[in-house]
Amino acid sequence: MNAKLETSLLDKAIIFATKAHAGTERRGKGFPYIVHTMEAMEIVATITPDQEMLAAAALHDTVEDTDTTIEPIQAEVGERVARLVHSESDVVIEGAECDTWHARKQAAIDRLAAAPHDAKIVALGDKLSNMRAIYRDYMTVGDNLWKIFHAPNGKPDHEWHYRGLAASLSELKDTFAYQEFVELIDKVFNHD
Repeated sequence: MNAKLETSLLDKAIIFATKAHAGTERRGKGFPYIVHTMEAMEIVATITPDQEMLAAAALHDTVEDTDTTIEPIQAEVGERVARLVHSESDVVIEGAECDTWHARKQAAIDRLAAAPHDAKIVALGDKLSNMRAIYRDYMTVGDNLWKIFHAPNGKPDHEWHYRGLAASLSELKDTFAYQEFVELIDKVFNHD
């Protein structure tokens, strides 16, 4: 029999995320968006059992990809989870130097490099889940994959971005999740 855990905070986060993403599809994948957030949460669970970090992984895209703001998340699951979700949100600042794809991605890489350890773990869950999807799609459709993204130069831009993310997350290099992340980056961008 499995041991009992106190999961009430995580349970609330999963329900909140499920409702926030209800009826939405993961970009062109044909499956519910929530599958990605649950995968990110599972990846974080390979690094830590911290319920707040798992909750943040479940909620990581709610501010960025739904109409939800950070305030209801904070009210539902607390300040630390809200801070972690906020740190993972790629927010476009209107009129700032972050108005191009490269500037936004560089700002995100820089924020991640300066982020606290717990935020990096949550981010790794998201980034590894994304890289797994990219790898699967790349192995299926090859370089046609890059046409669905908004990066101006396609594959070279994505390589720059993902290698920058890996450098920003390098303090997690001893985790299996980070090692898988780097391995998939190498498989996609060194593939002939």
